[in-house]
Amino acid sequence: MIYVWLITLVLSFALGVLFLKFLTVHPLEIGRYSALTAILLYLTLITIIQNRSGEVLILSIPLLVIGFVGGYGLMTWRFLGREDHRYVPEITREPGDQGKGHTAVVYFTHGEPETYDPIGWINQFKEFDEHGIKFVPFLIRPYFFYILRKKYLQVGKSDHRKTHHMMLRSLEQTFRDQGDMDTKFYISFLDDEPRPDAAVIQALNDGASRIIVGEVFLTISNHTAEGKELINELNVEEKYGVPVNFTGPLWDSETLKSMFVHRVNMNLRGHEKSDVGVLLVGHGQPDEWDEEWPTETSQETSFREDILKLLVDDGFKAETLSQAWMEFKEPKPAPKVEEFVANGVKRVLYFSAAISADAMHSQYDTPELVHRAKVPEDIEFLNLGAWNNDPIVIQSIREKIDRVLHQSALNGEASVILPHG
Repeated sequence: MIYVWLITLVLSFALGVLFLKFLTVHPLEIGRYSALTAILLYLTLITIIQNRSGEVLILSIPLLVIGFVGGYGLMTWRFLGREDHRYVPEITREPGDQGKGHTAVVYFTHGEPETYDPIGWINQFKEFDEHGIKFVPFLIRPYFFYILRKKYLQVGKSDHRKTHHMMLRSLEQTFRDQGDMDTKFYISFLDDEPRPDAAVIQALNDGASRIIVGEVFLTISNHTAEGKELINELNVEEKYGVPVNFTGPLWDSETLKSMFVHRVNMNLRGHEKSDVGVLLVGHGQPDEWDEEWPTETSQETSFREDILKLLVDDGFKAETLSQAWMEFKEPKPAPKVEEFVANGVKRVLYFSAAISADAMHSQYDTPELVHRAKVPEDIEFLNLGAWNNDPIVIQSIREKIDRVLHQSALNGEASVILPHG
């Protein structure tokens, strides 16, 4: 009898372990863990069923639950406790080395792995816990990663990384076209390789005499703060005499705002402006974060309000233009789409307005939320996505960098090399 109970406890514990792995492993490993979980579940049930003694069964079922929860809970704790071991190179430059006189631009943005990798969201959960934000109960979190993996499988891959590499090449080309062959460019991501501090170290090792961090984000938020913290911990200016300047995010860029109007007009496809609804879907952050990072919500809202005003000035109807939120805040996209249709809209254009380059949010989450709207089947929808490698977007990033360069020149910093033009 005790032997049966012990076997049940061990098998159910292992079952909990395998089930956690099944929920969270890379897609290429799903088949293996699915099969192992099914086999172990079968063995566990057979062990219990073959011993029909009422006394054995009465205790075996609680032991099954205890063992499963124990294995699942332990593995959940280990999975969510994973450390972020991304590569950071050593600094090989000697203190006092004046460098080679050129400027380095570190292009810094959020980042998202091309294929399923849980580390970014593990880091996010740790941050939520640190700030006391309630977002998905602890034991339910593995199911969150299961859903995330399903999104990747449905979409195929995230275009985020590839698009940002294209955007960086486009940005660099604007410098080369104006005769600047000296400025060097480095990409970096908060949630992908390489980290911003790794990119700054590489620029330092390559002999940069000034480093400009181009913050390709919409708002000042915990994300920009995390990147600054990683970079500031290097003490580059203090140790090596190399100034490091941050451009600031793009919420106040009039050029970037104009991109939305231009893209909408390019996608009317024969419709009158009065028949078109435009929805700007923001990201949103927990209300608890608004206390520490009020700029995130206020700047995201202000940015979209300005775009809607530009659209009204361009001839669109105010009642068929709106904002919505993807996460944490209201209203959500579907009710706004339904309002558009009630106001006579035949075509709905929507943006993931706060997302710098297509990602799971713009490729999956926003479209899924928009299409929850209960509207006639003949209503046309078009996802205009994130900012992406649009010449107007690249111009807005370039303007932020130029502002830092010119300000440095006004301050008399000899190391600054201004672009021609």
